[in-house]
Amino acid sequence: MSAPARDLPRRATAEFVGTAFLVAGVVGSGIMATRLSPDDVGLQLLQNSIATGAILVALILTLQPVSASFNPVITGIEAALGAISWREAAALSTAQVAGGITGSVAANLMFDLDAVSFATTDRTGGGLWLAEVVATLGLALIVFGGIRTGRTETVAFAVSGYIAAAYWFTASTSFANPAVTIGRIFSDTFAGIDPASVPVFLAMQVVGGAAAYALVRYLYPSFTRDDVADPTTGRGPG
Repeated sequence: MSAPARDLPRRATAEFVGTAFLVAGVVGSGIMATRLSPDDVGLQLLQNSIATGAILVALILTLQPVSASFNPVITGIEAALGAISWREAAALSTAQVAGGITGSVAANLMFDLDAVSFATTDRTGGGLWLAEVVATLGLALIVFGGIRTGRTETVAFAVSGYIAAAYWFTASTSFANPAVTIGRIFSDTFAGIDPASVPVFLAMQVVGGAAAYALVRYLYPSFTRDDVADPTTGRGPG
């Protein structure tokens, strides 16, 4: 058995834990924001975006030496670039989705809500769908651009800054992550998304990821397995 295969349970655990904390941060800060600022949606979004950016920095810096993608799109691009196998990508993505659901449930419970309350916030429309393509494309480009240029230690800050900004410049508030999107189904709160809105969101995230893969291959033609899979720096945080 290869070393990466032996490490897979540890990496999957890191992805599960990291994604759970990420979604708990997104959902929990959204709940807190609506309670603290019930009449100001702009202030609610500001509070939510600051908390999300902050927790992303902490989680990526902490888990990056093990595995810190927290995002099936990023993991899929890693596989497409040859950094990991598709079997590994499937296992890590499953852990990410399970972590996203767990984080949403944990946030509900911390605020004395039902463990599961399916979201009713409708998020549909061409502008929102385009926003998810743009948000996911930008996220993946920042992740793999940072890795390819040998600045892996800065990726946590670049990703967190990008996501905090994308909350504001994208119409969808930048979900940009299938695991986070699925997790947010399970909380009918500020960050929630109606299950009926999810399939198109996921499809647009895949489109954005595919576009990012093509752009990365074009901008960085010497992209190699070693560029992405340095065991001292983790596997493409996002």
